[in-house]
Amino acid sequence: MAKDLGFFQKVYEVAKVIPYGRVTSYGAIARYLGAAGSARMVGWAMNASHNQDDVPAHRVVNRLGLLTGKHHFSGTNLMQQLLESEGVVVIDNQIQDFEKLFWDPTLELKS
Repeated sequence: MAKDLGFFQKVYEVAKVIPYGRVTSYGAIARYLGAAGSARMVGWAMNASHNQDDVPAHRVVNRLGLLTGKHHFSGTNLMQQLLESEGVVVIDNQIQDFEKLFWDPTLELKS
């Protein structure tokens, strides 16, 4: 798998502006970047971001609010702990009130 570092960097720039206590999805970032079919590539970018302290990858989840990327964080429940430290309630790996907490970059980041 060849990495598109330009795309990854664009993903990171979007992730960096997700507000504290809010979450978005891989697909929402992909749509915002004009690559609607590339949610999985956004996931790969998030997985590759763990060496960058300023990318809040824990705020990016799947379209149902599930912590599908949790296994890529060090520690058993680090992704959940980071979200909970921001006031996000997680039960059985699922964000509660997902619709209320969902941050859509297409609506929030107007060009």
